[in-house]
Amino acid sequence: MNPDRLTGLDSSFLHLESGPAHMHVASTALFEGPTPDYDELREHIDSRLHLVPRFRQKLRFVPLGQGRPRWVDDPHLNLAYHIRHTALPAPGSEEQLRTLAARIFSQRLDRSKPLWEMWLVDGLERDRFAIVTKAHHALVDGVAGMDITTVLFDAAPDPEPLPTPEPWTPRPEPSEAEVLGEALLERATSPAEIVRGARAVFRAPRRAARAAVDALEAAGTFARTGFGAPPSPFNVEIGPYRRFEMVRAELAELKRIKNATGGTVNDVVLAAVAGALGRYLRGHGYATHDLQLRAMVPISVRTADQYGALGNRVSSFMAPLPIGIDDPLGCLGAVSATMGDLKQSKQAVGATLMTELADFAPPTIAGQAARLQSRQRFFNLVVTNVPGPQFPLYLMGRELEAVFPMVPLAKRQAVCFGIMSYNGTVNFGLIGDYDAMSDLDALARDLESSLGELAEAAPAKPPSRRPEPAAGRQATNA
Repeated sequence: MNPDRLTGLDSSFLHLESGPAHMHVASTALFEGPTPDYDELREHIDSRLHLVPRFRQKLRFVPLGQGRPRWVDDPHLNLAYHIRHTALPAPGSEEQLRTLAARIFSQRLDRSKPLWEMWLVDGLERDRFAIVTKAHHALVDGVAGMDITTVLFDAAPDPEPLPTPEPWTPRPEPSEAEVLGEALLERATSPAEIVRGARAVFRAPRRAARAAVDALEAAGTFARTGFGAPPSPFNVEIGPYRRFEMVRAELAELKRIKNATGGTVNDVVLAAVAGALGRYLRGHGYATHDLQLRAMVPISVRTADQYGALGNRVSSFMAPLPIGIDDPLGCLGAVSATMGDLKQSKQAVGATLMTELADFAPPTIAGQAARLQSRQRFFNLVVTNVPGPQFPLYLMGRELEAVFPMVPLAKRQAVCFGIMSYNGTVNFGLIGDYDAMSDLDALARDLESSLGELAEAAPAKPPSRRPEPAAGRQATNA
């Protein structure tokens, strides 16, 4: 297949973008030091764009829906459109920055141009500035987005200058007839790939049969766990506008909680989110006894040789959040037990398989399936945790202080949590529907309280473990 053709998963994000649902991901990054000159920043970004060539490309849709869209060079690329400059009014508080970032995030990207924007924000208090960046989900997933960040930024305040790139000359843009003909040719030749796959099946029937059974079992596991998310105040009709909140935590503290209780840092994060949602609902008069919401937790299935490439390489877990457990350690224990069971299951493999099947679905069917999925209550909210670099990054000599992810809302999902670790911190970006989550700041405070309760309740020492039996001896029950 043409490497510039969107995958089925990437294409589904275009189909899901309808009405109030936006399918772009974003981040708000805070920097220390004086704001760089706009023209110098634009030249700096221009000097790195050859490292991320998709940022110079736009989508071309196939006439009559006879194939998935493909990327083509934009002959009219104008960085003055994509890189913008604005400023906060005095005093330049973080609250004002959050309001601005939410407004930027609420605006849909223009599909006739490369699907990204970067806003330089001047006037942030304490001699700082910010950059709000957004890109369509069809272009980049969270992990790939972090890779782009490390490409555009530097690991030292005064790095060695990069070699001057060759002048960029866009490839000629194909005509409508060429785009259609290419798509039809690909569709006509794809049965040959199926034939080659069938030959492989006959060469190794038992191995292929076992793989098929495993794949079907995995898909069934995902499908079974995907149904049945309960109704909640967070699953209502949403509008096009968003609110944004930022919460900070220390990675060392989350690791201390993890080491003291068992499990993983991700378990601690999910328990903190569950605790925050429970506090918020109880504070609004909702009964949470035995309530268990379902979170979609995307995970990266990007292989080592795929890091740095754009496009989406993600699968997901459907993780139960024990909202009804108000004891912080009890909640964390329940999360750790559930996540351990999910990791032993084939749910993530099944999710990957189901997204890969989209590559073989005719585009019109895939579009209808994506719209149907958006109407089903597979999960109540998204909680995505992206690992970032654990060393400082710099932009034109200015140190990156913090970066907060911004994750899109799906239809009838009024809140989501994006989490990104960076240089010893864990930063939570909360996105809420403007009307349905008019007090998103209250949920942010509940998250801070939930993190504090976990830290206070975690024992000072890790749980004791029974010593391993000596070599050559059988372990006996106590």
